[in-house]
Amino acid sequence: MDVNNFGRLALVVSPTDRAREAAEKLQRAADWVPLHEADAAVVLGGDGQMLDTLHQMLDAKRVIPVYGLNLGTVGFLMNRFTRHFDLHRRLAEARLIAVSPLLMEAVTQSGDTEHLYAINEVSLLRENRQTAKIEISVNEKVRIAQLAADGVLLSTPVGSTAYNYSANGPILPLDSQMLALTPISPFRPRRWKGAVLPDRSRVTFRVLEPDKRPVAAVADMREIRDVAEVHLRIAREMEMTLLFDQGHALDDRIVAEQFAY
Repeated sequence: MDVNNFGRLALVVSPTDRAREAAEKLQRAADWVPLHEADAAVVLGGDGQMLDTLHQMLDAKRVIPVYGLNLGTVGFLMNRFTRHFDLHRRLAEARLIAVSPLLMEAVTQSGDTEHLYAINEVSLLRENRQTAKIEISVNEKVRIAQLAADGVLLSTPVGSTAYNYSANGPILPLDSQMLALTPISPFRPRRWKGAVLPDRSRVTFRVLEPDKRPVAAVADMREIRDVAEVHLRIAREMEMTLLFDQGHALDDRIVAEQFAY
């Protein structure tokens, strides 16, 4: 078995009582350093805390391996927390899973351009009661001239079991190298259920009738309102590494989720 060797460790703790209590028990497990000085990070909390930590690293353009311990609810991106365990042994034996985020370039109606990363998905959502109308292009070719819907999203395999799945999108195996393009409550074209695309694809959403039908773009938890166009691609240059206990890896969970009922 390969053994991981990590040097300096950072401890990132969710502001919940359960996470803080667990952090007290782990204080003597390592000589913890700040996140920006660490070679790997241990995250205590739920999926939200894990996503927040990953986004901190993406914003800082410094990405290190991350091992999560679930002290939240679902904990899809986390490992099981037990009262007594050898943290260093679990880190040494952990399985490394590489994931890459989406890079969103959003152009607003005022002409401003913003760039955000999304680990789960980028969603375009109507801002008012009016149905959104969106043109969808893949690799510079228009595929849907006008989608009338509450919105549309593009999901990574990591996010395919989250909002994408709730919108009736497909679950993607982690090593599939695919993206899920999924409409949200579509009205027209009525029979279009979405598409599965190679992750080398470049996807563009263009908002139609924006004055009457304004649309917001959401990259995971960050929102940009009144967008005109959104350009998306996988950012391989920002590849991240998640650490999972043997037998509890994310790709195993993605397979298992397809048999949940």
